[in-house]
Amino acid sequence: MADDGTLLVGKSTGPSAKPEVLTLRLANRHGLVAGATGTGKTVTLQVLAEGFSNAGVPVFAADIKGDLSGIAAAGEAKPVFVKRAEELGITYEPDRFPTVFWDLFGEQGHPIRCTVSEMGPLLLARLLELNDTQEGVLNIAFRVADENHWPVIDLKDLRALLNFCSENLREISGTYGNVSAASVGAIQRQLLVLENQGADRFFGEPALDLADFMRKDREGRGHVNILAADKLMQRPKLYASFLLWMLSELFEQLPEVGDLDRPKLVFFFDEAHLLFDDAPKALLDAVEQVVRLIRSKGVGVYFVTQNPLDVPETVLGQLGNRVQHGLRAFTPRDQRAVRAAAETFRQNPGFDVAKAITELGVGEALVSFLEAKGTPSIVERALIAPPQGRVGPLTPAERAEVIARSPLRGKYDEAVDNESAYEMLAARKGLDADTAEAAKESEGGLGGLLGGVLGSLLGGDEAPKGKGATRSGRRPRPGLVEQVVSNAARSMARSVGKQVGDAILRNVLGGLTKK
Repeated sequence: MADDGTLLVGKSTGPSAKPEVLTLRLANRHGLVAGATGTGKTVTLQVLAEGFSNAGVPVFAADIKGDLSGIAAAGEAKPVFVKRAEELGITYEPDRFPTVFWDLFGEQGHPIRCTVSEMGPLLLARLLELNDTQEGVLNIAFRVADENHWPVIDLKDLRALLNFCSENLREISGTYGNVSAASVGAIQRQLLVLENQGADRFFGEPALDLADFMRKDREGRGHVNILAADKLMQRPKLYASFLLWMLSELFEQLPEVGDLDRPKLVFFFDEAHLLFDDAPKALLDAVEQVVRLIRSKGVGVYFVTQNPLDVPETVLGQLGNRVQHGLRAFTPRDQRAVRAAAETFRQNPGFDVAKAITELGVGEALVSFLEAKGTPSIVERALIAPPQGRVGPLTPAERAEVIARSPLRGKYDEAVDNESAYEMLAARKGLDADTAEAAKESEGGLGGLLGGVLGSLLGGDEAPKGKGATRSGRRPRPGLVEQVVSNAARSMARSVGKQVGDAILRNVLGGLTKK
């Protein structure tokens, strides 16, 4: 990082060769790193992550192949790196960067969890591959949980909630709209598929505190948060849903900060096409809104993908900082991608941009970053700077060592099963059974009738007017503990009342018989 608030990415190779830098003040205007496989996208991502870290900006990035993990170890002064540094007019200095490893499955880093409620019905419906009708039923289930104050934390909570909806179809359909047993069953089957894929480990507590992504080390360098995504990529919808959930949570939780000297966090979304493939319009609209507005929260989002056409135009137009590696133009779609990539740059009269994209070698790219006034710079052909960290993955032993000395060690390692919808619904079912049994006992003749009356007087079935009552005269919905105490007292009162009633009846009838 230069002292003028810029981040060195490379050096242009044309007649007006100059350092190509990313202005930190404009880094929250988002960006795109594109290029075919093997052209150097991962190295460019690492160079950007290292630069942001040195500037005190925390980074989050998904590591698809495991190569990015090498940023936690010092690089090697390989001749190719030393030569590239000389071409850029800098000295190659190997370095390691403060790194925190994460893993949704808890195998190669700290576990990441979120609650089902935090994920929300829109993302969950996509994750479960539900149709519109099933998504509507899922929305109703979430509404029922919200109105009854049942926390839906993990998949067993959601399954218990769906069972409740299935058992109360008539009442729920009358209030919220038609809910069919077939739709509920279809959602439950998809939940089973999701569970078999290991996603049940992602839903639960302790849920991720996003503030832990925005930490710095003692030297003031931003932590590089790396998500192990090699296994996660086998479940692309889970990968895309998780990253979009993270963006949405950042958008919801962070305060408005306006334009800062540097971002609070930079978020790299690798394999960005997975976010947009087969996404419903409602989800695409949500992505566009988050990308458009999250910059005011101090967060920069950088999409990494092979083909610029993978990103919708409404989102692509908001990505001001761009690094375009080589593309191959063998098919009509490839040729369209080359033309589209070329047209998005501010043209350079010195060369044919579309032709240059097909000629770029490994470690070369076309670059255009936002200038001081927020306008894109003229596109330049540039050599990308060498990374200071290791290029290539850590060994399992090295990764384990980094995890062992992590500042977050022990915070997320063990799952916690707090009381939630599953336990509350189970308790409710037990209470309903007790109440039904008490009612059944109270039906036994005149003694039962008197017992019911005395039980009402002792236990109190009617809500008192006045303090604690709503405007309609009904008390607010009691909490779980209050329900337990109330039902137990009512059941005991009915039982005592029935015994007293029977005794009175025996005395009265006995007296009449004697007469």
